[in-house]
Formats: sequence, structure tokens, C-alpha cells
Amino acid sequence: MLPTPVKQAAGELGIPVSTEVGDVVTAGAELGVVVAFGRLIPPEVLRELPMVNVHFSLLPRWRGAAPVERAILSGDHVTGVCLMQVEEGLDTGPVYACTSTPIGPDETAAELRERLGELGTSLLLSRLEHGVTGLGTPTPQSGEPTYAEKLTADDLRLDFSLPAVQLHRVIRVGRAWCVAQGRRLLVHRAAVEEGGPDAAGPTGEALAPGMVVEGRIACGEGRLVLLEVQAEGRRRQPFDEWARGARLREGDTLS
Repeated sequence: MLPTPVKQAAGELGIPVSTEVGDVVTAGAELGVVVAFGRLIPPEVLRELPMVNVHFSLLPRWRGAAPVERAILSGDHVTGVCLMQVEEGLDTGPVYACTSTPIGPDETAAELRERLGELGTSLLLSRLEHGVTGLGTPTPQSGEPTYAEKLTADDLRLDFSLPAVQLHRVIRVGRAWCVAQGRRLLVHRAAVEEGGPDAAGPTGEALAPGMVVEGRIACGEGRLVLLEVQAEGRRRQPFDEWARGARLREGDTLS
């Protein structure tokens, strides 16, 4: 039961904090700023206080709850931040300004989210340097919208029949998991090897997705090198260290 970083900073600055959205109407503010709020703002609040949303995608691509994660899962090479006028709809408002940035091939969702937060902060402050009017006139979104639905545990389960490149994206999102020896194993970091191991396992059996061969995990295409994992109730540790403790053998299968 600890305050969030935002609430802690507000307390240190003497700024009142409320969990009721409607309280902003009487706060004496000129503008509301919304970041990853996750809920629609009631229309009666928007009528009283204009709001700008610092949204972590290049709208109209990836409207919704998980734009950073969905961009990585889809293999997007570029994303960005938009300052959007908040409307009643889900991320449908016109846009004041955008800035783009490449997505690194090994960049995690947490790393990307932090970078986007910094980019969004700089963009917002530059526009508000001379007051709210500095936002300018927003422009309607153009293009085909896509929606970033909230992730579920099933979205993060590693299906080794898929290509290793695709599984690597799931791992970069965070909390990816598989089953090893009947228990859940979180996979925090991995690398991709193109191609694949031999067509047969160590004793000549047919190679199956998830089979451990020469320390690599066989996938539908290519192979996955697990670097850092975490067993249930245990600390994060190198995969090789975990494999030794778990007595993982050549030819065993992760599912």
C-alpha cells in the first residue's frame, strides 16, 4: 500500500490528489493531461475542462489500452507519441502534434514506454511553453485505425510452433511464459537464431517444437536462445543456471 510515483511527487509539491475524475472540474485548471488512463472521460467533465491525451502511438494506429505492446507484437519498426484532443470515443480525437521514433530490434516494452514518456513530455512542454493556446488547432486523424486490445495471459504464452522471431517479440513485451517440467517458467530475455537445429532430436526422434537441442529451443522457424528466466517462486537467473538446477536434459521439451 504505497503511493504511486505521481501521487508521491504531487504530495511533495503540495498538489491535491483525487481518485474521482469529476474533481478536476473544480480544480481551477485550464487543461487536463491524460496519460495511459485506461478509461473514458465522462462527457460532462470534458464539457467543463478541455483535455489532451499523451498517447503512445502514431494515431490512428493502435488506439486503445496496449499500444506499446501491440506495436512490438506486430513487428512495427516505428512508433511515436501523439498529443490528442480527448473526445468521448476511444482515442478518436483530433491530433495537435506527433513525433516518431524507431523501435529497436531488441527493445522491450518497458524500455520503449520509458522513451515514449520522455518524448511525450518534451513534446507537451514545448507546446505549452506559452500557455494552452500553444497547442494550436488539432487535425482530424487520417488513415485506417487499428486497435490495441489489452493483453491476456494467453497472449503471453510461448507457442513454440510459431517462428522464433515472433516469440522473441512476445518475450520483449514482458511476462512471457511457458511450461517446463509441469511448472510455469517466465522468460525475461532471449535471442533469435535463424535457421534451425538438426531435423532430429538427440536420439534420432523427430524434432518437436519446444525441444531443447544444443541449448537452443526448437521453433516453427529458427530457434530461440533463452537468456534469462524465472521459475515459480524463484529469482530471475540465467537460463543455463536454471537448466542445471532443474536437470534439464538434451531432448526435453518446453510447452
